[in-house]
Amino acid sequence: MSFKFKIVYLFFAVIFVTFIIVEIVQGTDSLSDGAVLVPKLKTVWSNEVLPERIHPDYPRPTLVRRDWLNLNGYWEWKQSDFSKIPIGIETPRISVTKNDQFDGRILVPFPLESLLSGVGKSFDRMIYRRQFKIPPTWSKEHRILLHFGAVDWETFVYVNGQFVGKHQGAYDPFYFDITNYLKTPRNESNELAVFVYDPTNHGEQPRGKQSINPSGTQYRSVTGIWQSVWLEPVAQSYIQSLNISTNIDQNIITIHPLIENSKPELSLRFEVYDGEELVVEAFGGVDGRTMMKIPHNKLKLWRPDSPFLYQISVQLLDRGVPIDQVGSYTAFRKIDQARNAQGRMRIRLNNKFIFIMGVIDQGYWPDGLYTPPCDNAIKSDIITAQSLGFNLIRKHLKVESERWYYWCDRLGMLVWQDMPSGDNRTNKSKKIFQHELQRMIKSRTHHPSIIIWSLFNEGLGQHQTAEYVKLARQLDHSRLLNAASGWNDFLVGDLKDNHKFPGPESPIMDNIRCGVIGSFGGITLVASANHLWVTETWGYSHAKDSETLLNKYQKMHKELRTMIENGLSAAIFHQLYDVESECNGIVTYDRALLKIPIKEVKKINQETIKYGSVE
Repeated sequence: MSFKFKIVYLFFAVIFVTFIIVEIVQGTDSLSDGAVLVPKLKTVWSNEVLPERIHPDYPRPTLVRRDWLNLNGYWEWKQSDFSKIPIGIETPRISVTKNDQFDGRILVPFPLESLLSGVGKSFDRMIYRRQFKIPPTWSKEHRILLHFGAVDWETFVYVNGQFVGKHQGAYDPFYFDITNYLKTPRNESNELAVFVYDPTNHGEQPRGKQSINPSGTQYRSVTGIWQSVWLEPVAQSYIQSLNISTNIDQNIITIHPLIENSKPELSLRFEVYDGEELVVEAFGGVDGRTMMKIPHNKLKLWRPDSPFLYQISVQLLDRGVPIDQVGSYTAFRKIDQARNAQGRMRIRLNNKFIFIMGVIDQGYWPDGLYTPPCDNAIKSDIITAQSLGFNLIRKHLKVESERWYYWCDRLGMLVWQDMPSGDNRTNKSKKIFQHELQRMIKSRTHHPSIIIWSLFNEGLGQHQTAEYVKLARQLDHSRLLNAASGWNDFLVGDLKDNHKFPGPESPIMDNIRCGVIGSFGGITLVASANHLWVTETWGYSHAKDSETLLNKYQKMHKELRTMIENGLSAAIFHQLYDVESECNGIVTYDRALLKIPIKEVKKINQETIKYGSVE
């Protein structure tokens, strides 16, 4: 072989190998059906994920029962064969037999595309299957409820081959009474099959940051079950939900229970505790609200530096005999707005002005995508934000599991909750958006940490803004409403919101609403190639090193303090951690490295909060 030919051969060999490498790397971000999605990063909590103990904590801290059965763990899965079934019909005729071949195992509740699921592939239609037995300690008189924390997006549920029900919505919990579908006697094994359809951004449903072609501010899609699945036994009549509110000006707790299969002979007993101490108790009927007054010397308010929670026990009584009991909690916390001495509208917490220095949290994990590996991972993110001196997390275009909000309640982290976005271009999509907005508010209204509902972000899918503000107020009048975070302002809601990158840039105050900066920053710093999701990163601006990033952060806060003097109530930094190719977080995507000194950032944030909270 001549030297010239060797050079040409080597050249084409290098091109071929480079092509293969590029195809492998780019293929990990391709979300066409069946594409293998091999994530590049893990978190330290991946090692805590054990198949026999997947998210073992009770999934619904606001309504706790003693007996329950965790169905997280290994299920069978396969690409669905119901692709020709019209989506939206009530009872599709689908069957799964014991002889059906499945593609393998999936670790529930991690979404199909994630590393922790064990699959790492993407399909828009799939089937789950598993066997379960009813615990022998559960009485045959019990009704059996099957709960799903969240499934993305349309779900059809079958027990022992019988259609139980369907659900549409990616972010809200739902359940079915499966008692009549169980085998008898109850010690026999039952089959649960779950069919899922998720068109991601090819569909008309809210989906937040999910995309089948992730890049920049759009991230990898998730499909299927992504929150816990569990069973619980209940009596023939049981407590379905509790609507709990508090009034700090009158020291009153109001509880409005919803009872399934209510009867005239039923009544309720309420107990409110401070630790082990019984503070107040009351008896009430099942068809209305019960009000209880906390003695003035027993009243403790909830705030970020003292997140006190009262524990609540509720018993459902049948002629005085307990037939159901649930545990819950509440807090005395008030959020509103008022004019300061200069006549500017400002946000108040518990009747005192507070400046909100928040940070954006996208709710993504490199190993679990939408699903955090474990409870410790959830707590760590919140504690990290606190350690950096932030007093609020803006949950950006995603709704988390109840356990995330529970830890915000317990740890004292304020929450600005976004409604996940969709395109909302058709009447059908607008109807879906409205339906899911209502369920987001209803399913998360219990949590005192949430102080703001945000309806639209940067004009995406924005429509009928004033009508949605009215609807949200009807559902929850106790929190502030941000009609539109950035871009299109229709002069409604409680907040006037401006975005600027890197910024910050204050909105023009109108003396009617509170002025806030819903997002600023977005400064990219690549801390280490070993902590990158992809090699090509993205951000609004760049810093060459940690010192430069810190200097920029300090400069931004000097500008914020000038804006506070003109009435600014809140500012939200973009963002807490990197997500995929978007590398403008304070922390790397794998939560392994802080890009700037934690003590310095905390000092800056706390000084700004203090500066803006004194009137």
